[in-house]
Amino acid sequence: MERISAAEVDVNAGEGVGPRTHYVSFSAEVNAQTTEVLLAACASLANQETETVHLLLSTPGGRVDNGINAYAVLRGLPFTLVTHNVGSVYSIGNVIFLAGERRYAVPNATFMFHGVGFDVTSPMRVDEKFLRERLGSIEADHERIASILRERASFPDDEDIPALFREEATKNATYALERGIVHEIREFRLPAGAPITQLVFQR
Repeated sequence: MERISAAEVDVNAGEGVGPRTHYVSFSAEVNAQTTEVLLAACASLANQETETVHLLLSTPGGRVDNGINAYAVLRGLPFTLVTHNVGSVYSIGNVIFLAGERRYAVPNATFMFHGVGFDVTSPMRVDEKFLRERLGSIEADHERIASILRERASFPDDEDIPALFREEATKNATYALERGIVHEIREFRLPAGAPITQLVFQR
């Protein structure tokens, strides 16, 4: 298993044709650093003319803007992306998961959706203008995430996706299968000899 740290990813590495199929394991929060490393690794595989990339995903979520950027770039890369929930995919991690053309979950996998918020780390003055701006930003992020869920999954037409965000409930793999978030529930098995890259981040 190849282990790549944030400092070691070279998007220009690997000239020429590489293996047809490659596995990438991502188990981290979604933020600027982790998504840059993920996208750099995937860009390197694209440069090697890899045909299929399997992304093994387990994440507590993180920043909405970084998750949506990762989704858009992964969707645009010239290989077939297959995503696997190998543990827990929460929050904006669901958007990255939905970038896969084929999507799988292990039987005990979980998914969780919740509303967008913002952190206050120091004393600050809050006025009406600030609150309206923040509320508008939150509503826009909710709509962006909901539109991806509607486009990529198969939620019933009468299901209120914003209500799902407010519920903040953890869902199992069967729920995800019923709504087209995953195409199949199955155990993950790495084929013998298949190349796999483990993305490693400092905690």
